[in-house]
Amino acid sequence: MLNEFVLLCPITAYVFFFVFALAMGSLLNVIIYRLPLMLEAEWTTQCRSLLELPEATSSRINLFFPRSFCPQCKTIIPFWHNIPLLSYCLLKGRCASCKTSIPLRYPLIEAICGGLSLLAALHFGFNVELIAILLFIWLLICLFVIDIQHQLLPDGLTYCLLWLGLMVNTQSFFTTPSDAVFGAVSAYLTLWGFIHIFYLLTGKVGMGNGDFKLFAAFGAWFGWTQLPFILLFSSLMGAVTGIVYLKSTGQTKETPIPFGPFLCISGLITLFYGKAILHWYLGFYV
Repeated sequence: MLNEFVLLCPITAYVFFFVFALAMGSLLNVIIYRLPLMLEAEWTTQCRSLLELPEATSSRINLFFPRSFCPQCKTIIPFWHNIPLLSYCLLKGRCASCKTSIPLRYPLIEAICGGLSLLAALHFGFNVELIAILLFIWLLICLFVIDIQHQLLPDGLTYCLLWLGLMVNTQSFFTTPSDAVFGAVSAYLTLWGFIHIFYLLTGKVGMGNGDFKLFAAFGAWFGWTQLPFILLFSSLMGAVTGIVYLKSTGQTKETPIPFGPFLCISGLITLFYGKAILHWYLGFYV
């Protein structure tokens, strides 16, 4: 029935879908802002318990409570001030209560979520596969921004991505079940081994455990054949970006630069063009 509606009213269907994706972008903003706060509160509670200190009296926050609020003045945001993209433009990028500037990342994430989701619908079509692809895109957007802001790849998101990849490939959506399992294991062990050898040689930690899990998730989604491209492209992109960033800001090479965002970009490219890139690469050997 959905496909029939798309065929009869394609423009209307894609407009409604884009609006839906913008609303999901607004939800992703909530996850990106609140999840690190929730993890910090959890870790603080665990540390205080371990040190036998009284529990900290801080306001509780989760993904559902309290309602959306201004981080500066804590005023609850009414729903008509929370319409994706439109509210930001009508409010001229400022909180209606305290007039504090609203970070540009909020409408940007909504627009990116809407754009990538629409691209996925156009590229893959409206089918069961699209549901898994959208979840993949939305999780990567969250991981990308959180890692940039906090240098953190939450296990709750990376594990969800990993298990989702294994689950969808039981139906061989992107690769065979055996390749998905082998891809996840080989991806994790490859980065784990490389970083431990790097640590033994230099005494420095070059990458966090979250990067291993994210790379393993890509192995679960795309199989082991796509892993060399993902690792090579993300490494080259990270190296170039890191050099430009350090040179432009005057910081030293000891400055930590998150690797997760580059993995996320490589994963998105693989999602849309991975098979074409693999065929192009293998064409040199045929």
